[in-house]
Amino acid sequence: MSSTDNTENTHLTHVREDGSAHMVDVTAKSETSRTAVATGRVRTREDVLDMIFDPANEGLPKGDALPVARVAGIMGAKKTPEIIPLCHPLPLGKITVDFTREADAVRIEASVKTRGVTGVEMEALTAVTSAALTVYDMIKAVDKHAVIDDIRVLAKSGGKSGDWDVR
Repeated sequence: MSSTDNTENTHLTHVREDGSAHMVDVTAKSETSRTAVATGRVRTREDVLDMIFDPANEGLPKGDALPVARVAGIMGAKKTPEIIPLCHPLPLGKITVDFTREADAVRIEASVKTRGVTGVEMEALTAVTSAALTVYDMIKAVDKHAVIDDIRVLAKSGGKSGDWDVR
């Protein structure tokens, strides 16, 4: 992991001294370019992966899962402040959602960019989660035991706390 600042905050920024939650004041922060990358997986059987990644799109009752999940991920990132109560609305400049086949999973990676006063980690996580939920919805007729897991931030850049990347 590389970082320009290896220190961790020792307090929760969304909690006041009296213990109540609040939205952090970002009005004094400098506007910078910010990026976050998140990942997650939908674990399923090999035959289901064959259906998901079939270029002819045959086999899944609901249709082509990945294009639908990509749009869901993009929409999820855009709706983050409506889902996560203390997130600031941000002007998102770019959102990408990509899928990779693994031996037992669909790996989802989302990248979100903005120019603003706060980071886009929550938007990247929401994109991955929305895409994963959509993949699950698209395959549940053939694998109701699929598992969504390993959702996490891989990298961020911009802002006072610096850049880091665990890829």
